[in-house]
Amino acid sequence: MIGRKASLDLLKEVIRESPADQTEILLLTEDSSLTRFAQSTIHQHVAERNGTAIIRVVSGKRIAVITTNILKPFSLRKSLKKAVSLSRVQQPNEEFKSLPEPKPIPDVDTFSEKIDRLTPEMKVKRIKNLFSHAKAKGFKASGAFSHGRVELAVVNSLGVEAYQLYSDLFFHLIVGDGKSSGYASFVGRDPGQLNIESLAEEAMRRISGGEPIQIEPGEYEVILEPYAVSELLSFMGYLGFHALALQEGRSFFCDAMGKKLVSEKVTIYDDGFDPGGLQVPFDFEGLPKQKVVFFDRGVAKGITYDSFTAGREGKESTGHALIPPNTEGPIPINLFLKEGDSSLEEMVKSVRRGIYVTRFHYANVVEPMKAVLTGMTRDGTFLIEGGELKNPIKNLRFTESILRALSRVSEISRERRLCSEGTVYSRRFVTGTVAPALKVDGFNFSGVSAL
Repeated sequence: MIGRKASLDLLKEVIRESPADQTEILLLTEDSSLTRFAQSTIHQHVAERNGTAIIRVVSGKRIAVITTNILKPFSLRKSLKKAVSLSRVQQPNEEFKSLPEPKPIPDVDTFSEKIDRLTPEMKVKRIKNLFSHAKAKGFKASGAFSHGRVELAVVNSLGVEAYQLYSDLFFHLIVGDGKSSGYASFVGRDPGQLNIESLAEEAMRRISGGEPIQIEPGEYEVILEPYAVSELLSFMGYLGFHALALQEGRSFFCDAMGKKLVSEKVTIYDDGFDPGGLQVPFDFEGLPKQKVVFFDRGVAKGITYDSFTAGREGKESTGHALIPPNTEGPIPINLFLKEGDSSLEEMVKSVRRGIYVTRFHYANVVEPMKAVLTGMTRDGTFLIEGGELKNPIKNLRFTESILRALSRVSEISRERRLCSEGTVYSRRFVTGTVAPALKVDGFNFSGVSAL
């Protein structure tokens, strides 16, 4: 970790020497630790400390991006020189307007000092206690336990100066008895909020001990737990909630603004300042996050912008730029689905015959313009009959439009959950989606999964 003053001073010093028309430097450092376990055995513990500087220069309409993880002033200057030279041979991007000018960023605390208590020894001790707890009930545990601290600084030649220190941790857990499995997870910034015993109990409740039965594919009423709902929301953000997807004509929002596309019970938004999620006060261009509502009681309302996509339309960025060079667009990373007025128990009781889904696995896009996905259920799929959970069932493959599913939402739970895939396979920057459970009156299962 470099620190606020040292980070900003370093980046400003280099930018002052830039001969380019506009220059931006993004600094991302991480101190990351990951412990993995399978079949109640810890098999991997890895840790990484790294820092990355991403330099973006603009010469006229010509743009170049250079990345380095040598953060000494001489290396940054050398990389800047390379970026300037590279920009001179790029094709001009005539649609580019400008890097952003500064805007005030509200103070938000995104760091917990308790993160330093998660030593490897402490994590191993807590995981071994989990193993004992699971063994006493005839189960084995697999999963991942990761924590880290991340430092983000953004400075540009137009006066942007933004800095934030983050802590984060996630715990993914699968317990099983050889016949069925159950899942639970936690993501947050404060280790004091992690209760592994509670997660274990939650995962074990999803195992009935009976042999899973096979049911015929088809359309069923479903109860989707927050884990499953968050997966659908993340895909919607990627596929269609941002300006680049609309500008390229590949979003389900194309020609749909102001139209009712989903149930009036559904309101979906992105808010980097909502304390119920993993707060992120500014984007990777150093602009403050704005709340953006995508569906307001079922009606298509808004999309996210970064400076480039906003400039194309003569608008302002909503503070949703990702790490440059970003070819995917200003994808929202702080998604929320508004709560309803039901409980999960009430929702289950209202189902005559249907399927209870804990989470989805291996979901992929089939038809972007209609938000059609395919994937599998996993780690807690049950038959519901007469308002009660019955037998576990063999996992099913689904092929369904998220829009169609959300148009059939009849009940939404009061309780919501912060969910995250939290893989950190590349740069560490953990994000979260806040989702309730949903009752959907018709969800298409296209086959039986072999997994």
